[in-house]
Amino acid sequence: MRRFTTVLTVLLGIFPLTFGSWFLFSGHGAAAGFGIDPWPTGIASGYFAVKGIRDIVIGLNLLALFALRQRRATGVLMAITALIPVVDMITVLSHEGPAATAFGVHGLTAVVMLIDAALLLRERAGRTAEAPQPVGAHS
Repeated sequence: MRRFTTVLTVLLGIFPLTFGSWFLFSGHGAAAGFGIDPWPTGIASGYFAVKGIRDIVIGLNLLALFALRQRRATGVLMAITALIPVVDMITVLSHEGPAATAFGVHGLTAVVMLIDAALLLRERAGRTAEAPQPVGAHS
């Protein structure tokens, strides 16, 4: 299970880097998959840079904590960060975007992030409880 959690965590850290870069370099192309239409134009299209940087920083935060072997802290951050796709889902629904995109992209992302967070937090707690005893520790 630890290997599965590791792969899932790395993927959940890489995905926002990909989405964020896509919003930075091809804002209107990336926006089509988000679920809100029409997207801002003119000066309002600066939103794409904001969205892109937000996603990139989230991915980097998750990957940095994980690379530093802070699995429990990564789990806490993952759980908190799951609020973002929940709010994205609500935003798509409240702007009459497709329910399939709201639930299938944003809602599913939130669920997977919460599952990964639970696995990371559970893994750490279970590992501590099974700590081996030192060799000379007999009573």
